[in-house]
Parts: sequence; C-alpha cells; structure tokens
Amino acid sequence: MLRIMGVSVSVLASGSRGNSTIVESSKAKILVDAGISCRETFKRLKASGQDPHSLSAILISHEHSDHVYGLLVLSTKLNIPVFMTGATHEAWARSLQDDCADTRKIPKLETFSSGQPFSIGDITVTPFTIPHDAADPVGFTFRADGIKVGIATDLGYIPPNVCDHLRGCEVLVIESNHDLEMLRGGPYPWSVKQRVMSRVGHLSNEALADFFSSDYDGGAAYVVLAHLSEHNNHPEIARKMAENALGPRQTLLRNRVILAVQSAPLEAIQL
Repeated sequence: MLRIMGVSVSVLASGSRGNSTIVESSKAKILVDAGISCRETFKRLKASGQDPHSLSAILISHEHSDHVYGLLVLSTKLNIPVFMTGATHEAWARSLQDDCADTRKIPKLETFSSGQPFSIGDITVTPFTIPHDAADPVGFTFRADGIKVGIATDLGYIPPNVCDHLRGCEVLVIESNHDLEMLRGGPYPWSVKQRVMSRVGHLSNEALADFFSSDYDGGAAYVVLAHLSEHNNHPEIARKMAENALGPRQTLLRNRVILAVQSAPLEAIQL
C-alpha cells in the first residue's frame, strides 16, 4: 500500500479500558501508547487498512495500564524502538515484577526527557509535562510536513505550559473525561471520585470548555475529544459543551469536533 502524503491521525482506542493512536507522516508511523492488547491492536490496524509491521516506533505517555497493556508483546513482535521517559520505564518495570515479566524483552528501548524534542523519521516529537498521578507523565506534539498535531490526555487541569504547547495545532486530541455531576452521582467509590476530580486526575467536560473559551487559540481544523468515561460521561454532553465553548471560532476556523471511542477505531484524519 502506498504511504500517505502529509500527516494522518488515527485513534485506534480511547477510554479507561485502553488508549492507542497512530500519527503518520510520509516517512514514519508512530503508535502513541499501547493500551490495548497486541492482538486487538493488530486487528484494528488491519481493519483500518494498515499493516502493523509498517509501524516505525511506539511512544508511551505514562505507565498506567490503559496506556501500556499491550506494550510488552507489541514491542517483542514488532522489534521496533519504544520511547518513554526513564522514570516511566522504571515505574512500568516495577509494575511487571509481580507478574515475573522480564522487561529486557523490550528489544529497543529509547528514553527521552520532557521538554526535549527528538525525531522519529521525519516527525519531530516534543514531549511536555502534564499534571497526572503517574511517575513522569507527558503529552506530545508532532510536527511533519508543515503540520502540527497535539495529544494531551490524562491531565487533571491545563496549566500554562500545556496551553503553550497546544497552540498552532491542526489536529488536537484532548481529554474530555467526565461530566462533574455524573461523576459525583455515579457508581465510583468516593476515594476514586476524589482522584478523578483532583488536579492530578482527569480533565472534565467543564474544565475543557473553560480552556476552549479562554486559553485555546482556536486554530485546529479537527478537535478530537478523547478518554471519555463510559460511566461518568455521555458523548453528546461532551460534544455539546465543547461546541458551545468553541463558539463562533468553530465555523470561522473549521474546528470540527470528533469523539473518540473505546470500542472501534476512528476514521483517519488526513491533512
């Protein structure tokens, strides 16, 4: 199959049961997070018309299971570089000790530091620190062929550094995890609700709407709402709040709002 020209973004899965996204240029294809099984990753790639063995690298945002569940098997089968921070690798390795897993099975581990750009093929990756209860969590921007893509999920709020990094994105994949009232009245234990609502938890629809109406530059052609809770959110509530907050800019600058889902890959966004 011919490689694409320009940049493509494909969300394979998004939610508390697993997260995985493809960012592809004409010369590289990066799997961002490996939160679903290797088998399911292969299945969703093939259903989207993509060859799993065409992946150039795996990039990990943090060590929570919904972002690394399939990592060990994927990295072994594909034998491609795996990029994560040193602290994330250490935390991930510790989590595997209880399962007697051998982390040396990652054939090509590469570490990076937040704030330090690096390249995978012709894609420049810039990791930036996000507020979440993990060892060293990061979001990412990607630049290739004059296009900028931003991915920021699993963050309790949007601090100034995140706002700065997300400016100028043509595609923005951002968390809209929960509706505050649904979460407060939902089935989770109070301790879990407190964690989710904390400044190192997950971004609510309301917090995202505040960002869209105040600090967001309004420049993305596509806004993908990601990591929606299946118990504490509803897609149409998230969509309506985002669209209302975007306001007139949605028509002026073509901010198309798309909802990522847990159960199936989204159609690729091509620029």
